[in-house]
Amino acid sequence: MKQTKNFKLLIFIIALIFGIAFSIPSLFQTKGPKINLGLDLQGGLNLLLGVKTEDAIQARYSSLASSINFELKQKKVLVDYLRSNENGIEIGLLDSDDSKILDEILKKNNGLLISKTATNYSIVFNQQEIELIKKNAVEQAIATIRNRLDQFGLSEPSITQQGQDNILVGLPGIQTTQEEDRARSLISKSAHLQMMAVDEDRNHRVDSMSELEAQKYGDVILPYVDSNSNEVGKMLLKALPILDGDRITDARVAYDENHQPVVSFSLDSLGAKIFGDFSGSNIGKRMAIVLDGKVYSAPVIRQRIGGGSGQISGGFTKEQASDLAITLRSGALPAPLEILEKRSVGPSLGQDSIKSSVIALISGFALVVGFMIIYYSMAGVIASIALIINLFLIIAIMAIFGATLTLPGMAGIVLTVGVAVDANIIINERIREALRAGESVTRAIQLGYINASRAIFDSNITSLIASVLLYAYGTGAIKGFAITTGIGIVASIITAIIGTQGFYNAILPKIANTKSLYFWFGIRAKDA
Repeated sequence: MKQTKNFKLLIFIIALIFGIAFSIPSLFQTKGPKINLGLDLQGGLNLLLGVKTEDAIQARYSSLASSINFELKQKKVLVDYLRSNENGIEIGLLDSDDSKILDEILKKNNGLLISKTATNYSIVFNQQEIELIKKNAVEQAIATIRNRLDQFGLSEPSITQQGQDNILVGLPGIQTTQEEDRARSLISKSAHLQMMAVDEDRNHRVDSMSELEAQKYGDVILPYVDSNSNEVGKMLLKALPILDGDRITDARVAYDENHQPVVSFSLDSLGAKIFGDFSGSNIGKRMAIVLDGKVYSAPVIRQRIGGGSGQISGGFTKEQASDLAITLRSGALPAPLEILEKRSVGPSLGQDSIKSSVIALISGFALVVGFMIIYYSMAGVIASIALIINLFLIIAIMAIFGATLTLPGMAGIVLTVGVAVDANIIINERIREALRAGESVTRAIQLGYINASRAIFDSNITSLIASVLLYAYGTGAIKGFAITTGIGIVASIITAIIGTQGFYNAILPKIANTKSLYFWFGIRAKDA
């Protein structure tokens, strides 16, 4: 029994040391783990993005068409035409006997609706597949944005889905226009890389050619741009890409022979094979490097390019090359994003929020402490110390896990002070009842905590479950409230039930004078 008492006192002391030690870096901005301030407290940028899911469907059609084209070439099957658009894929075979080969290729892909004659195929996705593509496009966009921002080095961005196809991005700490522009570019750049063949036979008259005429030849007209994305000409390219950027496994900044920044990339095994086969059979022709629908370079193929690597040049600055490498490395967005809403929070507004919240917290805390001391005397002092340790523990735990403190989170801290006070009041009242009933000090403390613990655990566990559910299903602001409330509830259980009991067990049995014990718990003589 004595060991249990000492153990609880030890927990109380450890909680105090732990809370103070890990709170200092956040409170005094010294070296060590710190709490991250949310956008509403330190300022930053909020972006509401819309995912163009219809474009994701078109991109899937294009990717599937490229894959089918590659397999048909591998099997030496000749086609009259093979084209894709937002409405599906159309394939015309030259020999009806090749339809069996095409059927085998198409069987490898799920979710297709196929209409065909002897040599002509029309392919579309079924409705279930379309819905899945749209859903995956939003989920992949969220993952890609998070990956890019992590590599960008931005601290604790908030990225959540809003509705069916919108994404809310919170970027704390973005202060300058330059930082904002770079972050927006990094988020919204599709980074859709393609290798496309130049139509050497007709490219010389691209300036006089219409889009409709280009489509007749199975071509597409794309702008040729410089490093600043300014159009300097046009190029006529084969509409069906040789290779898509989803085959990229790595991308890094490198330097060419003129010491200019370029982006060097590596391909997976299938991408390397496609790249090598095409370059080997098209020596002397040009291959365009296309990024987000713009041609950045179109080098002449001098020899077969093996090894599955290449580079993108375009007069980039080091920062531009670095950002492009990040976007390629983190993967292309499955569909373009459009900025539906932008809201900036200035740092001064965030500081005002912190100041107001701290004043509210201190004022409420002071009133609670004053009431506790007046009503419960020395027990109120102990309860107040437990409240202070409770606050230190909240800050310490959040700092260790790198949690983000938001304005609703500050409200959660204020709420947990009330929860902790409730626990201490229930405990003190149960101890007072036992002392009035003539129980010994040790027995009164034991009964007080036993009787109080049931009610405290019931209410706190219920609140903790609610906090977990709020965190699991809530968005940014609600998550911030749930985090601090949940941590505060756990901290209040440690300090109120375990910590103060250890302190009482160590100190109160040594007090023999009954009146002194009554004084400890604020019991008046007439109430005894």
